[in-house]
Amino acid sequence: QVQLVESGGGLVQPGGSLRLSCAASGSIFSFVAMGWYRQAPGKQRELIATHNSGGGRNYADSVKGRFTISRDNAKNTVYLQMNSLKPEDTAVYYCNARLYTSTQTWDDYWGQGTQVIVSS
Repeated sequence: QVQLVESGGGLVQPGGSLRLSCAASGSIFSFVAMGWYRQAPGKQRELIATHNSGGGRNYADSVKGRFTISRDNAKNTVYLQMNSLKPEDTAVYYCNARLYTSTQTWDDYWGQGTQVIVSS
């Protein structure tokens, strides 16, 4: 069974930085893409960054220029570097991985979520 474990969340002041990590383990054949979502209180979950196996990256306009997604293939880990944090970035952040568990089977997997609070 594939497992995604997130870490790096916490409380930070506006203008500060955090780096989130998401490590995938289990029976993994190959990755299609990994990404980050977030869900603020009372709001829908939104996609904020993706990194596919070909190296392509995409960002939501709300985080572009402040957040950077990266991946360490050897560690099966994706990171989200968050700089210049704003109160509106406060949310639970979820890691997502779309991966093959065999040459013919793929699925989406989710991390448990990590809380980010940006406040004075």
